[in-house]
Amino acid sequence: MREKFGRWLPMISLVTAMLLWSSSFIALKIAFKSYSPMIVIWGRMLVGSLCFLFFIKSLRQVRFRREDLRYLLLMAICEPCIYFIFEAKAIELTTASQAGMITAMLPLLVAIGATVFLKEKVSRQTLSGFILAICGVCILSITGESSENAPNPLLGNFLEFLAMVAAMGYTISLKHLSSRYSALFLTAVQSWIGAVFFAFFLLSPATTLPTELVLLPTLAVLYLGSCVTIGAYFLYNFGVSQLPASQASAYINLIPVFTVIMGFFILGETFTVPQMFASLLVFLGIFISQRRPRPLG
Repeated sequence: MREKFGRWLPMISLVTAMLLWSSSFIALKIAFKSYSPMIVIWGRMLVGSLCFLFFIKSLRQVRFRREDLRYLLLMAICEPCIYFIFEAKAIELTTASQAGMITAMLPLLVAIGATVFLKEKVSRQTLSGFILAICGVCILSITGESSENAPNPLLGNFLEFLAMVAAMGYTISLKHLSSRYSALFLTAVQSWIGAVFFAFFLLSPATTLPTELVLLPTLAVLYLGSCVTIGAYFLYNFGVSQLPASQASAYINLIPVFTVIMGFFILGETFTVPQMFASLLVFLGIFISQRRPRPLG
């Protein structure tokens, strides 16, 4: 029984991570109503960093290899640093549901990144699925209607796509490091580097410092820092360490489903018929890419 549960544990961890990540789009929307995006991002990284102080004894026992420093920096620069910059602006401009839909591109981007950087072969089916999913994302963005919650969905969705490119670099570097470092250590490195990186944005004139604490947005920041920054990343890092990167990244496909459901019930967001069609194209492209591939000649 224990051995069977052990085989399921990485999958359970990844599904739970996707559920937490999906909720982050909703929490960001709530937090951005009262606080500047950079304040929210720095706040969540600070909360996560402080939480890791409880594990400092275990983290000190990690045997660090100097040659891995560049990969650790690459991992943290890709995510949270670059990723959160693009995502924060994207969430301001588009709906949480559409931003969540763009995340479905990540497994395909990881497959392409593995081809370029890890010299893995990409199949015709994966390439076809990627093109189809890109078409779906383009239609989803073009048909997005401007509203109070989504003033510029076209630009917002494009920025979310750039965030996924950064997430691709993060996943590939994470897989390289996961054989030597624990998920706890890798997640702590992300949080600490992210907290220092985003602290510099507090000095920018474009960042509005809060004059008061608003209850619900403040709770959203605390939730992002503890449950999402620690919980989701730890569970995802653990899953990636136990499964192939391409297989683990396929679970990202659950984020659009969870986000649309949460966006509907919590934020009252809806999809138009063209956007539903575009979403089906994205999922169809992903389905095609995940079928058994035939290697390119």
